[in-house]
Amino acid sequence: MLNVNTHEAKTHLSKLLARVEEDGETVLVCRNGTPIAEIRPIRRVVDRLTPDPKLAKIRLLEDPTAPLEPADWPDAE
Repeated sequence: MLNVNTHEAKTHLSKLLARVEEDGETVLVCRNGTPIAEIRPIRRVVDRLTPDPKLAKIRLLEDPTAPLEPADWPDAE
């Protein structure tokens, strides 16, 4: 983790952001030695509606959401 004061953060913001982006490094911005902010890389959100490419080869022969016929239900014992 890199500690910088506010003046240095203002002066070198572009360079600090490049380090965060390229190296994944966290930058702690301090005022008079007291931490006031943290610059860190964000986690990328995975779109859960996008199909997994590994599952693209799977083909379903039936509709899994279709209702079952009475003959498909097991007998209750």
